[in-house]
Amino acid sequence: QVQLVESGGGLVQPGGSLRLSCAASGNIFRRNYMAWYRQAPGKQREWVATITTTGSTGYSNSVKGRFTISSDNAKNTAYLQMNNLKPEDTAVYYCKLNNVAGDYWGQGIQVTVSS
Repeated sequence: QVQLVESGGGLVQPGGSLRLSCAASGNIFRRNYMAWYRQAPGKQREWVATITTTGSTGYSNSVKGRFTISSDNAKNTAYLQMNNLKPEDTAVYYCKLNNVAGDYWGQGIQVTVSS
């Protein structure tokens, strides 16, 4: 089994920044990529960003230019630096790890952008 623990969420004012972390542990075997998703109240979960083990990244249009995904492969940890946050970024953010066994999800962490 693989366990994922997110941290770094909280309340921030519009225009502010937060950095999320996702630490993976357990039977991590042949990891392919890690990703961040989010789910706002009343909406479906949506993809935010992905980083592969080789460092390739991808972003949704809604966060491109404001969010940066990175990882420390030695620590099996992924990060999401979120800048210029907007109220519409308010959501529960989930970390996902994909390996040869399938997908693993964290429990999620709340990010609230409000004045």
